[in-house]
Amino acid sequence: MDSKRAKYAIRERMWALLEQEQAAPPGVHGYIPSFFGAEAAANRLAELPVWKGARVVKAVPDTAQLPVRVRALAEGKLVYMAVPKLAEPLPFYLLDPQNLTVPVDEAASSAVAAFVAPKIGVEDMQAVDLIICGSVAVNRRGVRLGKGAGYSDIEVALLQEANLIGPQTTIVTTVHPLQVVDEDLPETGHDFSVDLIVTADEVIECRPPRRPHGLVWDELQQHQIASIPVLDARLKQRSNSKGDPSQR
Repeated sequence: MDSKRAKYAIRERMWALLEQEQAAPPGVHGYIPSFFGAEAAANRLAELPVWKGARVVKAVPDTAQLPVRVRALAEGKLVYMAVPKLAEPLPFYLLDPQNLTVPVDEAASSAVAAFVAPKIGVEDMQAVDLIICGSVAVNRRGVRLGKGAGYSDIEVALLQEANLIGPQTTIVTTVHPLQVVDEDLPETGHDFSVDLIVTADEVIECRPPRRPHGLVWDELQQHQIASIPVLDARLKQRSNSKGDPSQR
């Protein structure tokens, strides 16, 4: 079985398990699961030194990580939240607790952030101390599977290329305990691993980290590039540079 099919099978199995065990509400298929216990996982994360020392946080917009985003804003952290599906030319919302016009629990929602938070590009971002990602499944070595669209991988790659993250940046996923598996999970060239897994019950340290140096263009599909403006713009820049002798 190739990697793509293997990932799909694991995701389908995990979505079915979460619904069967009532660990998440019905309808999780195709999504980062909005698991029960997400707030408790966020609280456990907030106890860690890596959280307390973080000033700038980059987070996914998924509902499962909403309690983490709320907690970050409530504690005065600057939060960059990805625009859903990276569908805008400026692909991140800037959530600055000093400038919010609505309560933090509202601002942290992607639906509200779309109206109250300015959008920015990678070039206008500060160095990131902590990355919060969602997962469908993750093993104890830190290998994770998202929902299959590749958005988190692209976000991390963009930050990596801009030198906004480095060895000092910690990548965390918050999940339900059932989402933590002991088996090997398939990896491809664009996948990153997480440094910490946080559930309502435990904190799992994962080593060694695996992070691509940037975008892996050979693994990006044409439809992905066309639907994500920042990728489309970069591809055109790459094409122009290759055609310009001064850029060779």
